[in-house]
Formats: sequence, C-alpha cells, structure tokens
Amino acid sequence: MIDYGINIWGANNFIIENGKVCLNHGKKPAIIDIVNTLRDDGYKGPLLLRFPYLIHKQIEQIYDKFAKAKKEFNYKGSFNAVYPLKVNQYPGFVKNLVNLGKEYNYGLEAGSKAELLLAMAYNNESAPITVNGFKDKELINMGFIACEMGHNITLTMEGLNELEAMIEIAKNRFKPKPNIGLRVRLHSAGVGIWAKSGGINSKFGLTSTELIEAVNLLKANKLLDQFTMIHFHLGSQITEIHPLKKALNEAGNIYTELRKMGAKNLKAINLGGGLAVEYSQFKNETSRNYTLSEYANDVVFILKSIAEQKKDLEPDIFIESGRFVAANHAVLVAPVLELFSQEYTESKLLLKDKNPKLIDELYDLYKNIKASNALEYLHDSIDHMESILTLFDLGYVDLQDRSNSEILVHLIMRKAISLVGNQADLSSLQNEVQEKYLVNFSMFQSLPDFWGLEQNFPIMPLDRLNKKPTRSASIWDITCDSDGEISYSKDNPLFLHDIDVEAEDYFLGFFLVGAYQEVLGMKHNLFTHPTEACISINEKGFEVESILEAQSILDTLEDLDYDVHAIMDNINEKIYASKLVNENQKKHILGEIYLFLNDNGYLKSIGSK
Repeated sequence: MIDYGINIWGANNFIIENGKVCLNHGKKPAIIDIVNTLRDDGYKGPLLLRFPYLIHKQIEQIYDKFAKAKKEFNYKGSFNAVYPLKVNQYPGFVKNLVNLGKEYNYGLEAGSKAELLLAMAYNNESAPITVNGFKDKELINMGFIACEMGHNITLTMEGLNELEAMIEIAKNRFKPKPNIGLRVRLHSAGVGIWAKSGGINSKFGLTSTELIEAVNLLKANKLLDQFTMIHFHLGSQITEIHPLKKALNEAGNIYTELRKMGAKNLKAINLGGGLAVEYSQFKNETSRNYTLSEYANDVVFILKSIAEQKKDLEPDIFIESGRFVAANHAVLVAPVLELFSQEYTESKLLLKDKNPKLIDELYDLYKNIKASNALEYLHDSIDHMESILTLFDLGYVDLQDRSNSEILVHLIMRKAISLVGNQADLSSLQNEVQEKYLVNFSMFQSLPDFWGLEQNFPIMPLDRLNKKPTRSASIWDITCDSDGEISYSKDNPLFLHDIDVEAEDYFLGFFLVGAYQEVLGMKHNLFTHPTEACISINEKGFEVESILEAQSILDTLEDLDYDVHAIMDNINEKIYASKLVNENQKKHILGEIYLFLNDNGYLKSIGSK
C-alpha cells in the first residue's frame, strides 16, 4: 500500500482504511463515499468538499497550545486570534468559521472596505476586529462606525498619512473611537516566497523615526490613549522558526520603548500571520521546521523575557494565522476523464505484410518480454523509437510505420512496468513512460498557487489504495493552456493506477486547498468555482449539509458584463436565419442551447461512458 505521504501532510486529519482515504473523525467515512453520494444526485463535475469540523479543530489547537504556553511560563498577558478574511472570503467557509470560533472569542481581520463590511456583519459580539492595509478616509470612517456599533475594533495605521487622516476624522466624531494600531517596519525579515513582507524595505509599516513622529502626533491630538497595539507581519508560510524569534525580540523591545514614551494603553503585540502548513508529500521535501507547540512556547517565552528584563507589562498577544486555520478544511475532488496512452492498444496495430526491420524487431520485443529481460527490452524499444522517428523525418518510413512503432513502444512500456514494478533501475525512465491523466478541473481556477508560485499540494487517488499504482503520472487540466499541467517530477514522483476510464470512475483528491486558492482562482477559459458541498460528520457517518452549485455559463457571462438577453437574441436570430434546418429543428436547437447555457462549463465525460 502506498500512503502518498499522508502521515507527513495529513496532520492526523485523514487516514487510509480498506484502500480508501477516510476522514479520521467519528465513524471515519470515506471521501469516495461522499463523492459517490453527490454524483448520484447529479453533480458530475469537480467538487470542493468543506469539512467544518476541521476548521474547529485548527482553531481549538491554536487556543489550546497558547493556553498551555501561558500556563507553563506564568504569562500574564492575554491571547487573542483573528482570521484574515483575505485568505478565504467564501461564505461557506466564513460563516462556519465565525460560528465555530464563537466559544473562543475568535475575531476577524479586514484588509479592504468590502472585508470590513463582512467583519461588521458577521463578527462575533465582543470578538476583536483588526483592520490592516492601506486606508482612505472613507475606510477609516467606516472603522469609526464599526466602533459606534459596539465592535471591538483596531485600525492599524500603515503610514503617517493614514494617521493624519484618522486624527482629522476623530475631531469630527464623538466617542467611542476605535483603537489605534501602528504597524512597525522591522529590520527582521521572513523566509521563502513571501520574505519581502518583512524587513526594512517591506511595503508596509513605520520606521523608527516615523514611530516617534506618530506617537508625538497622537499626543498632540489627545489620541494617545487610543493607541493600544503594534503590529508586524513577516509573510505567509513562515517555514522556519528562527526569523520569527528574531522579529519578536525586535518588536518586543519596540513595544517597551513606545510605552516609555507615554503610550501607557499600548498593551498588545500583533504578530500577523505566517504560521506554516506542511504541504509536502515527501520526507526529503518537508518545509516547516517547527510545531504549533514550539511556535506558541517561543512567542510567550520571548515576550515574557523582554517584559521582565525591561520591568514592563507583559503584552497581550494577537495572531492572524489564516492559512493554518483554512487550508485543511477543503478538499478538491476531480474525476479523471482520459489516459492518453489508452489509445495504444494491440487492436490498433496495423502491421503490413512487409514491415521495416525496426518494426519487426519491436514486435518481437513486445511478444517476448518477461521479467528477466524487461528493463533491457524497454531500453531497446526506446532506442528503436528514436531511430524510427529519424527515418520518418528522412522519408524512409511512412505514417503507418510511425503509428505502429508508437503503439508497440507504449505496449512494451506498460508490460515492463507490470513485470518489474517501480524498481530503482526504472526511475530514470519514468519520464519516458509517464502517463498523462486528463482531469476534469481548471488549475487556474482551483490551484492558482501551483500555476503562479509552484506551490505543491498533496494529490492522491481516493480509492484503490490497497493496490500498487504503476503509472508515473502527469496531470493535465481541461483548459486550453499548456501551463495547466502538473508535470511528472523524478524527484517527487506521483504514481497513479492504470485504469480504464470508460469502464470505471477514478477520482483524485487535491488536499489543503482551503487557503487562498478559491479567492485567487481566475476564470481562465471561463471555468468557474466548482460545486461546493459542506459535509458534517455525525453518528451515521456523514451528512451533506449544503450544496452550492457551480455557476452556469449564463451567469458566468453575466459576471463579465455581457448582456445575456442580447446573447440569446443573437443566437435566436441566427438560428431562424439559417436555411439548413426546418422549423421543428430550430426549436429543438434552441432548447439544447438553453440547457447548455444553464449548465456549468465543466466536462461531463469523454468517450462512450
């Protein structure tokens, strides 16, 4: 049995039982059973499955680990967490998150006007709201309104211009006023793709000189009491703990210095996000070098040590770790539509009465291959193929000879793999013998971070896991773009099963897709967000709580500001102007087009199935 690294990335959320990927919760239902239930109800395209209990599990772990760290080090400051809406703003996630986080007083972070409105509408009563990112007067004014509504809100100032705008607005509004945070521009930087989020040249934050000026501005305008928080952010997916420890030391000392300047209500340090998720399926490629416990212990210990050294107040701790909370809860499931080498069958061979010598030799290799000579014959067949392609280019063999050679080489490859398995000696040839799996999804819509940042996501079949996969696999999506491919990697190889897609279903699961992928997904080729289903785990096994179907083609076009009525009128006019069909046919064609426009754009099947 191959486990596809589930013990590395699965965080004990998923297990393999009876050859199926199962949820490690309750009665441990198999994901394939959930998928089959939805398909029986008519949902045939890719599916995004949400598991709310995994949201709760992540929130619970964060609060539990920080509670234990506070107790171990006798830490007097409080711990608070907010979820940054930019990570996933979809209602199927946010509404569950708010409900599941209520018992922890879990709050929300907004980075735009629209996100602030979501926070004002859905945030739990008394739970904190933080507002980060660049702000104009309108956005700052909305922060005042949120405060007047009773929200516990902190507006983080990214620059002196924002602070001056806030001071101006504060003069014209009565109490209560929102809390003020200042984002500090640390010298400490993060690591990885998002390292530039930290450091002295980062996009956001105030330098030491600007921090002093900001405090003086607050003093002069009698707003220093509203200054309650400093904030920093090293970037998403911080895979090493050392940069965070260095940044905490720097931020902790800035905190005590600002309090010396008279900011006595400054009582909180916001670490921002960055708590990493392990995406790797391979031990040699693991990225995160710390645990959640280590993270919490280091944060608490360092901030306590600085406070004790400076004989100052231990700060309240805020974190904004969205990826850690969101990534695990969603699984993209997509069916395989086609294996591209399946056209290479013995029935497709059209050998001549007199074939080129290389073709006859290939046929002999195919008929006589066995375990003892499989690797040798496989090498020979690939060499023969290269020779035949050269002869074809020179005009010495024809297209039928080329076709026969392609079929025979693929038949030899398949036979060799079945005879010798995934031996080490075969690894150098896997790139030659790889299978292309056409999968019914859009990478640009559902895995944009793979396309844009080469962020890997765990991939595995949902069943047949008690059978050895033999095909080295590349995955092709259904867009008409060559970038829509997850290529085979000899360093991190993906092996899948050799199946007949016309006779059986084969589903792939793409895991840890709950953070950023949905909100960054683009409508390349006008493929939309897949049908999503929210799944609860109960004493019966599972229950489909809600389903939100993928947008229809008509709705997609409307989103692009097309006049859908004009589209229908144009099609109708052209059909009735056609001289190729009669009146009854025209009505039938219009009916077919109507059904087509009201369905989503994903494929249903390929071939006879």
